[in-house]
Amino acid sequence: MRLRELLSVSAITFLLLPFPLKAQSNALPQSTLDYLRQSAHESPDWKLIQPHLPDPATASVEMLEMQGDLLRVRRFPDDAIDYYNYALKRGGDPAALYNKIGITQMELGNASIARAYLQRVVKLRRKDPQAWNNMGAVEFMARDLNGAIQCYRHAIKLNKNYAVSHSNLGMAYVEKKDYDSAKAELLLALKLDPQIFTRSSASGASLHMMTAGDRANFCFQMAKVYARTGNEAEMLHQLQTASEAGMDVQREMVRDADLARYVKDPRVEELVLVAKSMREGKLVRGNVAAVLPTAAPPAASPAR
Repeated sequence: MRLRELLSVSAITFLLLPFPLKAQSNALPQSTLDYLRQSAHESPDWKLIQPHLPDPATASVEMLEMQGDLLRVRRFPDDAIDYYNYALKRGGDPAALYNKIGITQMELGNASIARAYLQRVVKLRRKDPQAWNNMGAVEFMARDLNGAIQCYRHAIKLNKNYAVSHSNLGMAYVEKKDYDSAKAELLLALKLDPQIFTRSSASGASLHMMTAGDRANFCFQMAKVYARTGNEAEMLHQLQTASEAGMDVQREMVRDADLARYVKDPRVEELVLVAKSMREGKLVRGNVAAVLPTAAPPAASPAR
């Protein structure tokens, strides 16, 4: 499931990370970071990119910032941060560049460093809902759920129609196991932006780290949301993912008014059988392709 993909190359509201976020927020030793960076610089991709890098001393602020964006997308986050800093030294917009550095540090798993940069953004843009949304994302990453919820609520206070923050707030409630509140926020996010959980684009998403059980709960809550809105294909997809993560979805479906009528649906019975066989490592036969939807899993959200 792609709940870890997130981040934008420019605005950053619905983060779509070009590479996985580390599950731990503790920074790696500098020696390890240096080794990883050196290894990345030995790749064929870097050998193609390096000759075309702009000169930090003469390139425009716009060119330096754009190069940082491109390096981040090409999975060279440390080099991206260098170019964002070059842009800062040349007089680039501090809030925009601190935001990008903070988000890139999130990608690297450096929650404390990311927080320091995003706190600067919030101070510079106190009434910017995106800044507060991103601050919530880093608090979520650091496992401060109360802090994340407070930031997301503040972002919504600044812009009640900000679908990304409603989505993130819903995910934070999932983590706190407040499923009624989670369902309400996820439904509202879907109402404000019907494509919010299926869109995959450069303008992004926000990542939330979850255990297998948390992912199962989140997907089950999303199945409720899609059942309520009549989107059976996505409902089945979320039930499939929850079942693959170990949830007894049919038992849970009985307790929900919107899902109960699907408990004996052949498509549900088939996906449960497939998920059980996958968990047990068995070869599954059957008309799986005809039963299960092909829609991409939801990209959970942080920042634009």
